[in-house]
Amino acid sequence: MARTKDSASSPKEPGRLKQMWQVFQMTRRYDSTAQWLMLLGFLAPIAVTLGLALWLSEGNGFTIALWVVAGVLAGLLIAMIILGRRAERAAYSQIDGQPGAVGAVLRSGLRGGWVGNEMPVAVNGRTQDAVYRAVGRGGVVLISEGPASRTQRMLDDEQRKVARVLPTVDVTLISVGHEEGDVELHRLAATLRKLKKTLTKPEVMAVSNRLNSLQSSLPIPKGIDPLKVRPQRGKLR
Repeated sequence: MARTKDSASSPKEPGRLKQMWQVFQMTRRYDSTAQWLMLLGFLAPIAVTLGLALWLSEGNGFTIALWVVAGVLAGLLIAMIILGRRAERAAYSQIDGQPGAVGAVLRSGLRGGWVGNEMPVAVNGRTQDAVYRAVGRGGVVLISEGPASRTQRMLDDEQRKVARVLPTVDVTLISVGHEEGDVELHRLAATLRKLKKTLTKPEVMAVSNRLNSLQSSLPIPKGIDPLKVRPQRGKLR
């Protein structure tokens, strides 16, 4: 009986549709164009398939219906893809500029075989500026968090450390921010994937393990989870 009572009193997790609705509402608050892009992504395949149906079906009602159903399914898929990308961008906009934001992207936003760590490899305790590292097919990437005028020296120091250990591996320096030449936070993962591939998958793991074995632990708070962070009132539209 106790088990039944506990299970009954525990809050239920929202269903899939409710979760999607919550994601849509959050995205719409931070990105007013998301709903219109989703609507366009939903209607465009329907219009295309309806035109093809009228052209190719020769008046067969069943064939036209199949084309329309295919268009609806394709439209739903495209709308969900748009929602996912816009929701990710909206989530990152909430933590943009906060210490640990780059670590959050490296922890949850990397794809394409990239390996990142939410803990920085270097940090300025006074200004909270930090340098993070990612390893992938494009080599080693050092990413600064903070104004470039303050973090450039930190980037150069870390680049020299990597070059001493792995002199033949390409090292790319990226500054995350909104100044000229910076990469915006929500574009960081895509920027890494666009780098020219110079390492194989086994080499990526070997390089990552080599660098991790030499990295001393730092007493720095972990990165921010963009799915749990509270929105800032000042950024609400």
